[in-house]
Amino acid sequence: MSFNVTGAISPFASPADERPKPNRQQSQLRYPVAPSPYERQAPDSYFPPIQQSTTPQPQIMQQYGQPGQHDGAGGLAQQMSQMNLDGSAPAPSRKKKDRHAYHQLEQPAAQPYDGGQGGQQYLNGGSRQPSRGPSPAPPAWQQPSQPWQNQPGPQPWQSQQMPQNQAPSRGTPIAMGGQMGQQAGGMQTGAGAQARVNPDQIPSVPLSRDTPAEYYKTRIYPTMEQHLPPPATTPFAAYDQGSASPKYARLTLNCIPHAHDQMVSTGLPLGLVLQPLAKQADGEQAIPVLDFGEVGPPRCRRCRAYINPFMVFSNGGNRMTCNLCTHVSEVASEYFAPTDPSGVRVDRANRPELLLGTCEFLVPKEYWSKPPVPMRYLFLLDVSAEAYSRGFLQGVCDGILRAIYGEEEAEDAEDVDGETAAKPSMVPAGARVGFMTFDREIHFYDVSAGTPAPQELVVSDLDDPFAAISPDRLFVDAAECRSNIISLLKRIPEMFASIQYPAPVLLPSLHAALAALDISGGKIICSLAALPTFGPGALTARDKGQGQNDDGDASKEFLKTEHHGYKKCQADMVKAGVGIDFFVAAPMGGYLDIATIGFVAEKTGGETYYYPNWSYPRDCLRLEKELSHTLRREQGYAALMKVRCSNGLQVAHYSGNFTQHTFGADLELASITQDSGMSVTFTHDGKLEPKLDAHFQAALLYTTTSGERRVRCINVVASVSDNARESMRFVDQDAVVSVMAKECASKVGERNLKDIRQLLQDKTIDILAGYRKNVVDMHPSGQLVLPENLKEFAMYMLGLVRSRALKAGREPSDRRIQEVRMIKGMGPAELSLYLYPRVIAVHTLDPTEGFADDNGHLKMPHAIRASFSQVEEGGAYLVDNGQILLLWLHAQVSPNLLEDLFGEGMNSLQALDPNLAALPILETHLNAQVRNILLHMEEQRGSKGLAIQLARQALDGAEFEFARLLYEDRNNDASSYVDWLVMLHRGVGTELSGQRAKSGEDVTQTITNTISSITGSIGLH
Repeated sequence: MSFNVTGAISPFASPADERPKPNRQQSQLRYPVAPSPYERQAPDSYFPPIQQSTTPQPQIMQQYGQPGQHDGAGGLAQQMSQMNLDGSAPAPSRKKKDRHAYHQLEQPAAQPYDGGQGGQQYLNGGSRQPSRGPSPAPPAWQQPSQPWQNQPGPQPWQSQQMPQNQAPSRGTPIAMGGQMGQQAGGMQTGAGAQARVNPDQIPSVPLSRDTPAEYYKTRIYPTMEQHLPPPATTPFAAYDQGSASPKYARLTLNCIPHAHDQMVSTGLPLGLVLQPLAKQADGEQAIPVLDFGEVGPPRCRRCRAYINPFMVFSNGGNRMTCNLCTHVSEVASEYFAPTDPSGVRVDRANRPELLLGTCEFLVPKEYWSKPPVPMRYLFLLDVSAEAYSRGFLQGVCDGILRAIYGEEEAEDAEDVDGETAAKPSMVPAGARVGFMTFDREIHFYDVSAGTPAPQELVVSDLDDPFAAISPDRLFVDAAECRSNIISLLKRIPEMFASIQYPAPVLLPSLHAALAALDISGGKIICSLAALPTFGPGALTARDKGQGQNDDGDASKEFLKTEHHGYKKCQADMVKAGVGIDFFVAAPMGGYLDIATIGFVAEKTGGETYYYPNWSYPRDCLRLEKELSHTLRREQGYAALMKVRCSNGLQVAHYSGNFTQHTFGADLELASITQDSGMSVTFTHDGKLEPKLDAHFQAALLYTTTSGERRVRCINVVASVSDNARESMRFVDQDAVVSVMAKECASKVGERNLKDIRQLLQDKTIDILAGYRKNVVDMHPSGQLVLPENLKEFAMYMLGLVRSRALKAGREPSDRRIQEVRMIKGMGPAELSLYLYPRVIAVHTLDPTEGFADDNGHLKMPHAIRASFSQVEEGGAYLVDNGQILLLWLHAQVSPNLLEDLFGEGMNSLQALDPNLAALPILETHLNAQVRNILLHMEEQRGSKGLAIQLARQALDGAEFEFARLLYEDRNNDASSYVDWLVMLHRGVGTELSGQRAKSGEDVTQTITNTISSITGSIGLH
């Protein structure tokens, strides 16, 4: 792989970070940069003059909080001890037998990565390192060597923070002071915590994100040379050396204990987090698609694992030893190639499946459940009275228009002769679209090219609904039928303005849509704006909003799906390979029973987009972006998935949004997208061999949007250790957080929320105590020692406890179950941002931030802690948790800042439009900075569209959401970050003294029932 230096980049262009741009339409209008507002004859900052005389101004967020603001009244008796950003001392190296992989790894990590476009693939065992220029031919094969050449140590970006001539220490100690008070249940601590721990000195999540992000701007990540991947939120380009990129798969432990008892002593789950269709960065080699004809890809005859770089060939190339089950299979004659004296196939350099950790195989007919065809998208729109009167129907129709055709609409759809203009659509190549609406009847629309105008057919039989139009006429090419589609979507709101039924019929409409897609499979995109209380499948308002909290057993019933009709519909959809995404807007914040409706999307692998406080036109931009992303992102349908692992391990539990009929069966996903994530946990059923590696393979069989049936194979390798101490030094924090979050989310509805939070708390204490037992032996008992690679783990667990999915107190059941399912289906990057939002101060931006640096990369400002102690008077802050983006404005914000950001005349908070969803394009320096920052943030988002929501101090209700997202502060019943650490410290101390009574399940029963790794480790010490 080679990377090319790009040319000069306009500061007003899209962020110059050469990473994948989201498939969402952005305005192409860019103005020249106007003179910086800092050059005016005005104060040097956007603070009111009165603040300048008393408060020193921070510099580009290089410090957290104002100097001395925590000294004084707090009366700090103790400060935290010095933090050392390093890991444990390297363990003595030991000789190992040759791995299953034949790789000679060179050192691409030392080569800077300039973010250029993709070049020649750097083959494993190649004779040279990745270069910036193109390479005419692949490197020749060299002699094999061990996959893990580098000595373990701190992450490369951590060396930038470590003081010189300072020996590495084991973990990060935090002086906790005296014992703190604790309320019943262990979830709260006394007010004395703030007086003993300096909040500014505890591990910082923003720092842990910003430092590696800066490091990987100019470097690539080699997948087998470094034991630990970059943080999930870090944009990086991976170089596949035989083990898959962490974008697709992350192991919780990259060095696995060889025995069960050692795994238990760590307290950590052994799991794999998967995002099989994750989008790639610019500069990364495209995943090869290989065709082995009618025989299909080579596979192990016993465990059916697919060919991969770690299979060993012997007997001159006639036999193949599986790296997972060690079974020896005969090599088919059509795949035979001789081996050289070292045992390496002579054609290895020309075989991507023997070089790369991620490959795709075209599969023959025996892998088909039905003949594959290009994706068919069926838009199913609610046209009831609620949808029309609140503008949701209008917003959906406008959003679909822009999703299919981009910014241009009907204005230029026809030329002067009335002929349909031949313009391409934004729909994936080969895919087709169809349209249905429903209220108390079901309406099908024929928009095929042969009809002069859209035609409507009505189905009024709700007991036995059917497809009124043949699939050949219902599903059309969006480019060929542009005129009819635009005409239909513009007329639909007018058509139902006078025919307003109060309640829609959802379940019969889903059956009718399924009938239209039953033969081919595909995707339903359904909008809903009212509780379907009419006809078959009618729902009632189960959650009356009564009760003070949701911790009891009665409240968990509202989070379950009880309606048999929706369960049967979901099963039929999965069988037919039909997925569904819902776009639902609550009627004036009312009840929609998302627990039941969203169940269909959850089990088919789809998503539910929820607008609890829908407002037209404020939320239209977000709706448009999410519809566009849903239509254009990489995805597939009719998918099956299976994960295999080495002998000595077995699969314990899967977590995610899918259907699994029985344990051990394949996962069934009627729909899978680039944003879909899931996790799988493992247990030991024997002992691993420390001299060999542990291998994992995830195989996803799916049909692409272009109509090809493929298998995507993702291979991951980890070393094996005979002691837990070494294993705990190679923990992937994002993978551990993802596994634990998905396991907890999967229990919602089965156990009450209080028990789930307690299990999460106990598991967190187990992990910290396990680290203290196995690794740390030098720190006094008055310190809480955080594992070096889990420094921010406690904060993420607090974020999970405080999330709407699990938090104590009263929360509408629709919002709670919606966020539970989001957690189950998120990838690691989206989940990390959800558990701890990114907060950026707009009023202190350096003039160079928000523009390209000397290397063409966008210079992002440093984020600040999510705490009100970091908020300054007169400030303006962007708060992004991956789901919503708030722009919080202090009551004393400078009028100059408001005018530079929003335009002339906008010099007060009252002058701003509360429905503002995007910044206007102005010629001011600050406006350009913030717009470029927003574009960069949008590139890193998951499935949720980025639209601004104003939160003006003392003016907007969104200010309550701003306060909720400050996860480091105490909020009602929720602990602050410091209180949480103090409580964990007490739990660890009690655990080490042997006096802790744990709540949990018996381990033998847990493993037997394969419930999950998170509860399987509770009570094992």
